[in-house]
Amino acid sequence: MSADSPATPSQPSGLEVIRRVQAQGGTGRPFIGELLGMRFDTVEHGRVVISLDTRPEFANPLGSTHGGVAATLLDSVMGCAVHTTLPAGVGYTTLELKVNYIRAARTDGLTLVAEGTTVHVGRRTATAEGGVHDGDGRLVAHATTTCLIIPEA
Repeated sequence: MSADSPATPSQPSGLEVIRRVQAQGGTGRPFIGELLGMRFDTVEHGRVVISLDTRPEFANPLGSTHGGVAATLLDSVMGCAVHTTLPAGVGYTTLELKVNYIRAARTDGLTLVAEGTTVHVGRRTATAEGGVHDGDGRLVAHATTTCLIIPEA
């Protein structure tokens, strides 16, 4: 079944799962996106855009947004982009994440926007790339990921 094919009522496709998260503002259970205040702005086959607003609790010891926030945002947006390409009942997990930090981000409500797109989706692995930009469109961090495709059980 392709990711664009209708899924069975009991198991939605990956694209349908992520669109439900977008529509509901969450998964219906606690997840990292709620903790960080992630918003799913765009969900398409192979492409996801997620944004969040920084806050003082995100600070590192130097007072700027901790790099782990950008890494988590990138891991989420790239993983979700991969998920949108998967058929019903197929999952994934991150095997590798490589993040490059370009500049610091303030913690005073700055909107960070991350976009993730798939590069390759195979039977066993998928790769994706992503970037985080600040409210002025400046690149904050960019990354690549490799995900393990977990077939239906």
